[in-house]
Amino acid sequence: MYQVNDRIITFLPPESIEPQAKTQLENIAEMPFVFRHVAVMPDCHLGKGATVGSVIATKGAIIPAAVGVDVGCGMVAVRTKFFAKDLPDNLDPLRNGIERRIPLGAGAGNSRLTDTAEERVDELSAAATQDYDKVDKNWRNALGTLGSGNHFIEICLDEDDQVWVVLHSGSRGIGNRLATKHIKVAQRLMDQQAVDLKDRDLAFLTENTPEFEAYMTDLLWAQDFARLNREEMMDRVLKELSYTFFGEDGHQPEIEIERINCHHNFSQQEEHFGNTVWVTRKGAIQMKKNQKGIIPGSMGTRSYIVSGLENPFAFNSAPHGAGRRFSRGEAKRRFTMEDLERAMGDISFRHSKSLIDEIPQAYKDIDEVMENSKELVHVDHVLRQVVNIKGD
Repeated sequence: MYQVNDRIITFLPPESIEPQAKTQLENIAEMPFVFRHVAVMPDCHLGKGATVGSVIATKGAIIPAAVGVDVGCGMVAVRTKFFAKDLPDNLDPLRNGIERRIPLGAGAGNSRLTDTAEERVDELSAAATQDYDKVDKNWRNALGTLGSGNHFIEICLDEDDQVWVVLHSGSRGIGNRLATKHIKVAQRLMDQQAVDLKDRDLAFLTENTPEFEAYMTDLLWAQDFARLNREEMMDRVLKELSYTFFGEDGHQPEIEIERINCHHNFSQQEEHFGNTVWVTRKGAIQMKKNQKGIIPGSMGTRSYIVSGLENPFAFNSAPHGAGRRFSRGEAKRRFTMEDLERAMGDISFRHSKSLIDEIPQAYKDIDEVMENSKELVHVDHVLRQVVNIKGD
Protein backbone atom coordinates (compact mmCIF):
# COMPACT_ATOMS: atom_id res chain seq x y z
CA MET A 1 0.00 0.00 0.00
CA TYR A 2 1.28 3.44 -0.94
CA GLN A 3 -0.04 6.77 0.38
CA VAL A 4 0.39 9.25 -2.47
CA ASN A 5 -1.17 12.02 -0.37
CA ASP A 6 -3.96 12.32 2.18
CA ARG A 7 -6.54 11.83 -0.62
CA ILE A 8 -5.07 8.97 -2.68
CA ILE A 9 -3.94 5.49 -1.58
CA THR A 10 -2.65 3.06 -4.21
CA PHE A 11 -2.09 -0.68 -4.20
CA LEU A 12 0.57 -0.51 -6.88
CA PRO A 13 3.73 1.61 -7.08
CA PRO A 14 2.56 5.18 -7.86
CA GLU A 15 5.31 5.64 -10.42
CA SER A 16 3.81 2.79 -12.49
CA ILE A 17 0.55 4.72 -13.00
CA GLU A 18 0.32 6.40 -16.41
CA PRO A 19 0.42 10.24 -16.18
CA GLN A 20 -3.08 10.74 -17.61
CA ALA A 21 -4.56 8.27 -15.12
CA LYS A 22 -2.68 9.98 -12.28
CA THR A 23 -4.18 13.34 -13.27
CA GLN A 24 -7.60 11.72 -13.42
CA LEU A 25 -7.16 10.31 -9.91
CA GLU A 26 -6.05 13.70 -8.57
CA ASN A 27 -9.08 15.42 -10.12
CA ILE A 28 -11.60 13.00 -8.63
CA ALA A 29 -9.87 12.96 -5.21
CA GLU A 30 -10.33 16.74 -5.01
CA MET A 31 -14.12 16.50 -5.24
CA PRO A 32 -15.48 17.83 -1.92
CA PHE A 33 -17.85 14.92 -1.29
CA VAL A 34 -15.20 12.19 -1.62
CA PHE A 35 -14.92 10.41 1.74
CA ARG A 36 -11.38 10.05 3.18
CA HIS A 37 -9.49 8.98 0.03
CA VAL A 38 -9.67 7.32 -3.37
CA ALA A 39 -8.39 3.72 -3.28
CA VAL A 40 -6.49 2.76 -6.43
CA MET A 41 -6.41 -0.90 -7.43
CA PRO A 42 -3.36 -2.70 -8.92
CA ASP A 43 -4.95 -2.89 -12.39
CA CYS A 44 -5.69 0.84 -12.71
CA HIS A 45 -5.59 2.61 -16.08
CA LEU A 46 -7.11 5.65 -17.76
CA GLY A 47 -10.88 5.49 -18.04
CA LYS A 48 -13.84 7.65 -18.97
CA GLY A 49 -15.16 9.66 -16.04
CA ALA A 50 -12.88 7.96 -13.55
CA THR A 51 -9.83 5.75 -13.58
CA VAL A 52 -10.62 2.10 -14.23
CA GLY A 53 -9.55 0.29 -11.07
CA SER A 54 -10.62 3.01 -8.63
CA VAL A 55 -12.80 2.79 -5.53
CA ILE A 56 -14.53 6.06 -4.67
CA ALA A 57 -16.40 6.45 -1.40
CA THR A 58 -18.67 9.51 -1.31
CA LYS A 59 -21.08 11.24 1.07
CA GLY A 60 -24.06 13.10 -0.34
CA ALA A 61 -23.36 12.64 -4.05
CA ILE A 62 -22.48 10.16 -6.79
CA ILE A 63 -20.66 10.69 -10.11
CA PRO A 64 -22.57 8.65 -12.76
CA ALA A 65 -19.61 8.57 -15.18
CA ALA A 66 -17.47 7.09 -12.40
CA VAL A 67 -19.77 4.07 -12.27
CA GLY A 68 -19.49 3.99 -16.06
CA VAL A 69 -21.76 2.97 -18.91
CA ASP A 70 -21.48 -0.82 -18.55
CA VAL A 71 -23.47 -0.78 -15.33
CA GLY A 72 -23.21 -3.98 -13.32
CA CYS A 73 -20.55 -5.49 -15.55
CA GLY A 74 -19.06 -8.42 -13.71
CA MET A 75 -18.25 -12.10 -13.46
CA VAL A 76 -19.82 -15.44 -12.71
CA ALA A 77 -17.84 -18.66 -12.24
CA VAL A 78 -19.03 -22.21 -11.72
CA ARG A 79 -16.86 -25.07 -10.43
CA THR A 80 -18.05 -28.31 -12.02
CA LYS A 81 -17.74 -31.96 -11.05
CA PHE A 82 -15.59 -32.67 -14.11
CA PHE A 83 -11.83 -32.91 -14.50
CA ALA A 84 -9.50 -32.51 -17.48
CA LYS A 85 -9.56 -36.26 -18.09
CA ASP A 86 -13.33 -36.06 -18.65
CA LEU A 87 -13.08 -33.46 -21.43
CA PRO A 88 -13.21 -34.52 -25.10
CA ASP A 89 -9.91 -34.45 -26.98
CA ASN A 90 -11.30 -31.92 -29.45
CA LEU A 91 -12.89 -28.97 -27.65
CA ASP A 92 -14.04 -27.13 -30.78
CA PRO A 93 -17.47 -28.86 -30.87
CA LEU A 94 -18.09 -27.81 -27.24
CA ARG A 95 -17.10 -24.23 -28.08
CA ASN A 96 -19.28 -24.24 -31.19
CA GLY A 97 -22.22 -25.54 -29.15
CA ILE A 98 -21.91 -22.74 -26.61
CA GLU A 99 -21.60 -20.18 -29.41
CA ARG A 100 -24.85 -21.50 -30.94
CA ARG A 101 -26.70 -21.11 -27.63
CA ILE A 102 -25.45 -17.60 -26.75
CA PRO A 103 -25.61 -14.66 -29.20
CA LEU A 104 -22.20 -12.98 -29.46
CA GLY A 105 -21.13 -9.49 -30.44
CA ALA A 106 -22.27 -5.87 -30.14
CA GLY A 107 -26.01 -5.50 -30.67
CA ALA A 108 -26.60 -9.26 -30.82
CA GLY A 109 -29.99 -10.48 -29.60
CA ASN A 110 -31.94 -13.69 -29.11
CA SER A 111 -34.25 -14.70 -31.94
CA ARG A 112 -36.50 -16.09 -29.19
CA LEU A 113 -36.25 -16.22 -25.41
CA THR A 114 -35.70 -19.46 -23.54
CA ASP A 115 -38.13 -20.33 -20.74
CA THR A 116 -35.55 -19.29 -18.14
CA ALA A 117 -34.90 -16.00 -19.96
CA GLU A 118 -38.67 -15.34 -20.01
CA GLU A 119 -38.78 -15.83 -16.23
CA ARG A 120 -35.88 -13.42 -15.74
CA VAL A 121 -37.42 -10.84 -18.07
CA ASP A 122 -40.68 -11.12 -16.09
CA GLU A 123 -38.71 -10.52 -12.87
CA LEU A 124 -37.11 -7.40 -14.35
CA SER A 125 -40.43 -6.17 -15.74
CA ALA A 126 -42.07 -6.55 -12.33
CA ALA A 127 -39.25 -4.54 -10.72
CA ALA A 128 -39.32 -1.77 -13.35
CA THR A 129 -40.65 1.61 -12.28
CA GLN A 130 -40.81 2.92 -15.84
CA ASP A 131 -41.29 1.61 -19.38
CA TYR A 132 -37.76 0.60 -20.34
CA ASP A 133 -38.94 -0.10 -23.89
CA LYS A 134 -38.75 3.68 -24.37
CA VAL A 135 -35.04 3.53 -23.52
CA ASP A 136 -34.18 0.37 -25.50
CA LYS A 137 -36.93 -1.57 -27.23
CA ASN A 138 -34.60 -4.59 -27.56
CA TRP A 139 -33.69 -5.00 -23.88
CA ARG A 140 -35.68 -8.22 -23.43
CA ASN A 141 -33.99 -9.97 -26.36
CA ALA A 142 -30.59 -8.90 -25.04
CA LEU A 143 -30.93 -10.95 -21.86
CA GLY A 144 -28.69 -13.97 -22.30
CA THR A 145 -26.27 -12.34 -24.77
CA LEU A 146 -22.53 -11.84 -24.34
CA GLY A 147 -21.61 -8.62 -26.12
CA SER A 148 -18.15 -7.83 -27.45
CA GLY A 149 -14.81 -6.37 -26.37
CA ASN A 150 -13.40 -7.94 -23.22
CA HIS A 151 -16.58 -9.90 -22.44
CA PHE A 152 -15.97 -13.63 -22.61
CA ILE A 153 -16.97 -17.19 -21.76
CA GLU A 154 -14.19 -19.62 -20.85
CA ILE A 155 -13.79 -23.25 -19.92
CA CYS A 156 -10.85 -23.44 -17.51
CA LEU A 157 -8.88 -25.92 -15.42
CA ASP A 158 -7.65 -25.21 -11.90
CA GLU A 159 -4.46 -26.44 -10.21
CA ASP A 160 -6.14 -29.85 -9.64
CA ASP A 161 -7.34 -30.02 -13.26
CA GLN A 162 -10.94 -29.48 -12.15
CA VAL A 163 -13.16 -27.87 -14.80
CA TRP A 164 -14.57 -24.37 -14.25
CA VAL A 165 -16.82 -22.20 -16.40
CA VAL A 166 -16.01 -18.47 -16.17
CA LEU A 167 -18.13 -15.73 -17.76
CA HIS A 168 -17.75 -11.94 -18.03
CA SER A 169 -20.53 -9.61 -19.20
CA GLY A 170 -22.71 -6.68 -18.15
CA SER A 171 -26.00 -4.86 -18.68
CA ARG A 172 -25.74 -4.69 -22.49
CA GLY A 173 -27.41 -1.87 -24.45
CA ILE A 174 -30.04 -0.98 -21.87
CA GLY A 175 -27.42 -0.35 -19.17
CA ASN A 176 -25.36 1.77 -21.54
CA ARG A 177 -28.33 3.92 -22.56
CA LEU A 178 -29.54 4.42 -19.01
CA ALA A 179 -26.07 5.41 -17.79
CA THR A 180 -25.52 7.77 -20.72
CA LYS A 181 -28.87 9.44 -20.00
CA HIS A 182 -27.99 10.12 -16.37
CA ILE A 183 -24.45 11.29 -17.17
CA LYS A 184 -26.03 13.92 -19.45
CA VAL A 185 -28.53 14.88 -16.73
CA ALA A 186 -25.64 15.42 -14.28
CA GLN A 187 -23.71 17.49 -16.83
CA ARG A 188 -26.77 19.63 -17.54
CA LEU A 189 -27.23 20.27 -13.82
CA MET A 190 -23.60 21.35 -13.50
CA ASP A 191 -24.13 23.82 -16.34
CA GLN A 192 -27.31 25.17 -14.74
CA GLN A 193 -25.64 25.54 -11.34
CA ALA A 194 -22.44 26.99 -12.86
CA VAL A 195 -20.33 24.31 -11.15
CA ASP A 196 -16.74 24.49 -12.44
CA LEU A 197 -15.23 21.04 -12.99
CA LYS A 198 -11.75 20.06 -14.16
CA ASP A 199 -13.34 17.27 -16.19
CA ARG A 200 -16.90 17.36 -17.54
CA ASP A 201 -17.26 13.68 -16.69
CA LEU A 202 -16.95 14.54 -12.99
CA ALA A 203 -20.52 15.86 -13.14
CA PHE A 204 -22.38 14.60 -10.05
CA LEU A 205 -25.86 14.07 -8.71
CA THR A 206 -26.65 15.28 -5.19
CA GLU A 207 -28.38 12.92 -2.76
CA ASN A 208 -32.03 13.56 -1.88
CA THR A 209 -32.79 15.17 -5.22
CA PRO A 210 -35.20 13.77 -7.85
CA GLU A 211 -32.31 13.33 -10.28
CA PHE A 212 -30.31 11.30 -7.75
CA GLU A 213 -33.28 9.09 -6.91
CA ALA A 214 -34.04 8.49 -10.59
CA TYR A 215 -30.42 7.50 -11.22
CA MET A 216 -30.28 5.10 -8.29
CA THR A 217 -33.54 3.43 -9.38
CA ASP A 218 -32.18 2.84 -12.90
CA LEU A 219 -28.72 1.89 -11.60
CA LEU A 220 -30.05 -0.84 -9.31
CA TRP A 221 -32.35 -2.16 -12.04
CA ALA A 222 -29.49 -2.29 -14.56
CA GLN A 223 -27.27 -4.05 -12.02
CA ASP A 224 -29.99 -6.68 -11.62
CA PHE A 225 -30.22 -7.00 -15.41
CA ALA A 226 -26.46 -7.60 -15.59
CA ARG A 227 -26.59 -10.29 -12.88
CA LEU A 228 -29.55 -12.06 -14.48
CA ASN A 229 -27.92 -11.81 -17.90
CA ARG A 230 -24.88 -13.66 -16.59
CA GLU A 231 -27.03 -16.26 -14.84
CA GLU A 232 -28.99 -16.92 -18.05
CA MET A 233 -25.82 -17.40 -20.08
CA MET A 234 -24.34 -19.68 -17.43
CA ASP A 235 -27.52 -21.80 -17.55
CA ARG A 236 -27.04 -22.18 -21.30
CA VAL A 237 -23.37 -23.16 -20.93
CA LEU A 238 -24.30 -25.79 -18.34
CA LYS A 239 -27.00 -27.12 -20.66
CA GLU A 240 -24.37 -27.55 -23.37
CA LEU A 241 -22.15 -29.36 -20.86
CA SER A 242 -25.07 -31.64 -20.00
CA TYR A 243 -25.43 -32.59 -23.67
CA THR A 244 -21.66 -32.95 -24.09
CA PHE A 245 -21.16 -35.28 -21.14
CA PHE A 246 -24.54 -37.04 -20.85
CA GLY A 247 -26.09 -36.68 -24.31
CA GLU A 248 -29.22 -35.06 -22.83
CA ASP A 249 -30.51 -32.05 -20.91
CA GLY A 250 -31.26 -32.09 -17.17
CA HIS A 251 -27.95 -32.94 -15.52
CA GLN A 252 -27.04 -29.35 -14.64
CA PRO A 253 -27.68 -29.68 -10.85
CA GLU A 254 -25.16 -32.52 -10.54
CA ILE A 255 -22.64 -30.75 -12.81
CA GLU A 256 -22.47 -27.60 -10.65
CA ILE A 257 -20.61 -27.72 -7.34
CA GLU A 258 -20.03 -24.03 -6.56
CA ARG A 259 -21.09 -20.68 -8.06
CA ILE A 260 -19.52 -17.23 -7.55
CA ASN A 261 -21.07 -14.01 -8.87
CA CYS A 262 -19.64 -10.49 -8.55
CA HIS A 263 -20.19 -7.04 -10.09
CA HIS A 264 -17.19 -4.83 -10.83
CA ASN A 265 -18.86 -1.64 -12.17
CA PHE A 266 -21.39 -0.61 -9.54
CA SER A 267 -22.31 1.59 -6.60
CA GLN A 268 -24.00 0.76 -3.29
CA GLN A 269 -24.30 2.01 0.27
CA GLU A 270 -21.85 0.52 2.77
CA GLU A 271 -20.41 1.20 6.23
CA HIS A 272 -16.77 2.31 6.34
CA PHE A 273 -14.77 3.94 9.15
CA GLY A 274 -17.99 4.38 11.14
CA ASN A 275 -19.80 6.20 8.33
CA THR A 276 -22.54 5.26 5.88
CA VAL A 277 -21.19 6.10 2.43
CA TRP A 278 -21.82 5.38 -1.23
CA VAL A 279 -19.04 3.19 -2.61
CA THR A 280 -18.50 3.33 -6.36
CA ARG A 281 -16.29 0.59 -7.75
CA LYS A 282 -15.19 1.24 -11.32
CA GLY A 283 -13.29 -1.86 -12.35
CA ALA A 284 -13.09 -3.24 -8.82
CA ILE A 285 -14.85 -5.95 -6.81
CA GLN A 286 -16.11 -5.94 -3.23
CA MET A 287 -13.93 -8.15 -1.02
CA LYS A 288 -15.21 -8.46 2.52
CA LYS A 289 -13.61 -11.04 4.81
CA ASN A 290 -13.74 -14.45 3.05
CA GLN A 291 -16.08 -13.11 0.34
CA LYS A 292 -15.51 -15.05 -2.88
CA GLY A 293 -14.53 -13.22 -6.04
CA ILE A 294 -13.12 -13.65 -9.55
CA ILE A 295 -10.15 -11.75 -11.01
CA PRO A 296 -9.69 -12.70 -14.67
CA GLY A 297 -6.63 -12.23 -16.81
CA SER A 298 -6.82 -11.51 -20.52
CA MET A 299 -7.63 -14.19 -23.10
CA GLY A 300 -4.88 -16.79 -23.14
CA THR A 301 -3.67 -16.07 -19.60
CA ARG A 302 -4.56 -17.13 -16.06
CA SER A 303 -7.59 -16.14 -13.98
CA TYR A 304 -7.92 -16.25 -10.21
CA ILE A 305 -10.61 -17.34 -7.76
CA VAL A 306 -10.02 -15.34 -4.58
CA SER A 307 -11.27 -14.72 -1.03
CA GLY A 308 -11.40 -11.23 0.46
CA LEU A 309 -9.13 -9.93 3.21
CA GLU A 310 -11.41 -6.94 4.01
CA ASN A 311 -8.71 -4.28 3.71
CA PRO A 312 -10.28 -1.12 5.19
CA PHE A 313 -8.02 1.26 3.24
CA ALA A 314 -9.28 -0.34 -0.01
CA PHE A 315 -12.86 0.00 1.26
CA ASN A 316 -12.93 -3.84 1.23
CA SER A 317 -12.12 -4.02 -2.49
CA ALA A 318 -9.80 -5.72 -4.98
CA PRO A 319 -8.93 -5.39 -8.69
CA HIS A 320 -11.30 -6.65 -11.38
CA GLY A 321 -8.75 -8.03 -13.84
CA ALA A 322 -5.59 -7.36 -15.78
CA GLY A 323 -6.43 -3.84 -17.01
CA ARG A 324 -5.50 -2.59 -20.46
CA ARG A 325 -1.92 -1.77 -21.39
CA PHE A 326 -2.65 -0.55 -24.93
CA SER A 327 -5.80 1.02 -26.35
CA ARG A 328 -7.76 -1.03 -28.86
CA GLY A 329 -6.47 1.08 -31.74
CA GLU A 330 -2.87 0.78 -30.58
CA ALA A 331 -3.22 -3.00 -30.13
CA LYS A 332 -4.49 -3.37 -33.70
CA ARG A 333 -1.54 -1.34 -34.97
CA ARG A 334 1.02 -3.36 -33.00
CA PHE A 335 -0.20 -6.93 -33.37
CA THR A 336 -1.27 -9.36 -36.09
CA MET A 337 -3.47 -12.43 -36.37
CA GLU A 338 -0.31 -14.54 -36.26
CA ASP A 339 0.64 -12.90 -32.94
CA LEU A 340 -2.81 -13.74 -31.52
CA GLU A 341 -2.66 -17.37 -32.66
CA ARG A 342 0.82 -17.74 -31.19
CA ALA A 343 -0.33 -16.24 -27.86
CA MET A 344 -3.38 -18.51 -27.65
CA GLY A 345 -1.43 -21.72 -28.29
CA ASP A 346 -3.62 -24.82 -27.90
CA ILE A 347 -6.63 -22.95 -26.49
CA SER A 348 -9.80 -23.47 -28.56
CA PHE A 349 -10.94 -20.02 -29.73
CA ARG A 350 -12.62 -18.33 -32.67
CA HIS A 351 -9.92 -17.27 -35.14
CA SER A 352 -11.13 -13.77 -36.06
CA LYS A 353 -9.17 -10.60 -36.83
CA SER A 354 -11.75 -8.69 -34.81
CA LEU A 355 -10.19 -10.19 -31.66
CA ILE A 356 -6.64 -8.87 -32.26
CA ASP A 357 -7.26 -5.94 -29.89
CA GLU A 358 -7.96 -8.52 -27.14
CA ILE A 359 -4.53 -10.18 -27.51
CA PRO A 360 -2.90 -10.89 -24.11
CA GLN A 361 -0.07 -8.45 -24.83
CA ALA A 362 -2.64 -5.59 -24.95
CA TYR A 363 -3.25 -6.12 -21.23
CA LYS A 364 -1.20 -5.76 -18.08
CA ASP A 365 0.49 -8.81 -16.61
CA ILE A 366 -2.18 -10.45 -14.43
CA ASP A 367 0.49 -12.08 -12.27
CA GLU A 368 1.93 -8.65 -11.45
CA VAL A 369 -1.58 -7.41 -10.62
CA MET A 370 -2.04 -10.35 -8.25
CA GLU A 371 1.36 -9.79 -6.64
CA ASN A 372 0.23 -6.24 -5.82
CA SER A 373 -3.07 -7.60 -4.46
CA LYS A 374 -1.62 -9.56 -1.56
CA GLU A 375 -3.04 -7.08 0.96
CA LEU A 376 -6.48 -7.37 -0.65
CA VAL A 377 -7.18 -11.03 -1.40
CA HIS A 378 -6.13 -14.60 -0.76
CA VAL A 379 -5.78 -16.75 -3.90
CA ASP A 380 -7.93 -19.90 -3.68
CA HIS A 381 -7.56 -21.22 -7.23
CA VAL A 382 -5.52 -20.40 -10.32
CA LEU A 383 -7.34 -21.14 -13.57
CA ARG A 384 -5.90 -21.74 -17.04
CA GLN A 385 -8.08 -21.58 -20.14
CA VAL A 386 -8.78 -24.43 -22.54
CA VAL A 387 -11.72 -22.78 -24.35
CA ASN A 388 -12.22 -19.05 -25.00
CA ILE A 389 -15.35 -17.45 -26.51
CA LYS A 390 -15.64 -13.78 -27.46
CA GLY A 391 -17.91 -11.70 -29.67
CA ASP A 392 -16.94 -9.30 -32.46
